[in-house]
Amino acid sequence: MFERVFRALEEVNPWAAPYTALGFWREAYLQRLKPFLGNRLVKVLLGQRRTGKSYLLRQLIHFLMGEKGVPGKNIFYLNKEYFGFDEVRTASDLEEVFRYYLERMNPEGRVYIFLDEIQNVQRWELFVNSYSQHLSGRYEVFVTGSNSTLLSSELATFLSGRYVEFFVYPFSFEEYCAWLGRERSQSSFLEYIRIGGLPELLTLSSEEVRLHYLSSLRDTIILRDIVERYRIKEPVLLERLFNFLSANTGNLTSISSIIKYFKQWQKKTNYETLSAYIDYLLRSFLIHKAPRYKLRGKETLGGAAKYYLNDPAFRTYLHGYYPTDVGYHLENYVFMYLKACGYRVYVGILDGKEIDFVAEKGTDRLYIQVAYLLSDPKVIRREFGNLQAIPDNYPKWVLSMDDSTFSDFEGIRHGRIWEFRV
Repeated sequence: MFERVFRALEEVNPWAAPYTALGFWREAYLQRLKPFLGNRLVKVLLGQRRTGKSYLLRQLIHFLMGEKGVPGKNIFYLNKEYFGFDEVRTASDLEEVFRYYLERMNPEGRVYIFLDEIQNVQRWELFVNSYSQHLSGRYEVFVTGSNSTLLSSELATFLSGRYVEFFVYPFSFEEYCAWLGRERSQSSFLEYIRIGGLPELLTLSSEEVRLHYLSSLRDTIILRDIVERYRIKEPVLLERLFNFLSANTGNLTSISSIIKYFKQWQKKTNYETLSAYIDYLLRSFLIHKAPRYKLRGKETLGGAAKYYLNDPAFRTYLHGYYPTDVGYHLENYVFMYLKACGYRVYVGILDGKEIDFVAEKGTDRLYIQVAYLLSDPKVIRREFGNLQAIPDNYPKWVLSMDDSTFSDFEGIRHGRIWEFRV
């Protein structure tokens, strides 16, 4: 086994051959990671499949070797998605392979351990805990995974805060423009919210090929990351649930309303099953939840919530793209932009009025209303009026796709969505 796995290691580690396929350089993520280098904290990269976590690890390795002068033989990189590592199934297997690597390569000084899609190794947390907290302080560990709760629960149990999480999202609009060499413009933005920001998807020119790619990715996440892991008894129901939520992004949705929807199609289900299935979809990063937040009581409300897609391509290629859907895509974009900036995002409720987004990070807060076009006085009164009713002085924005911007009104700012920055 060891020789076979070692040969697989030689194919993906820089001590055998230098990395050439580094992908699009995601400088913003690297800048977030750099301050955490050189200590015992486990660096955890979380995100949906195919958002570029593996490329980001390779870019980090390239940085360590290039700017920090780390010898190639001090890098141990193992990706559990590669068939060559199929035999590495438990923490004990991983321990034996790593020991074999140490004997063969005999690295001196700090050793950097990179474990990609680590959730596919049983009891991986034992290995990570052992080496990240090794008395010698010699080892630094980086892991990636496509399941938030699986990773966080094990790390919280074994590392007790001795780790830091980084969430990796699809390309931002800025990255999208840089990758394709486009200017930041309204037309580029409208294309972005239709196609999405999954890196591999942007290399495909045919709409039919993109459809097959998204369908395959959805099936992989649902079948491998959810059905197999949680032993789902009704995979068809899970798939239909995802299709329902992806078709209803931005709509206030309750489990009881989903039950009624399935009942129309003669599909019986119950609250417990749907609640668990939604939780699994959230853990896999396919969707994200925006709970309702009562502004006067400053409390999060249960029941109905809004759900948004990690990438809008799932709605476009699984349900079609229509001009009337632009408003949903705009909301999805703003929500995911705020999430990628590190905000906790809620749907605001104030005296029967709805605020599209209440975003919080630390002691900062901002309120946002999203509109396609401020086309008439009634729309303007509604969007600005909802924000006027909020009795505090945190920043308030109305974002739209209008060519020109309005002057500030009672402290409420208006901006074009594709130019908005926090």
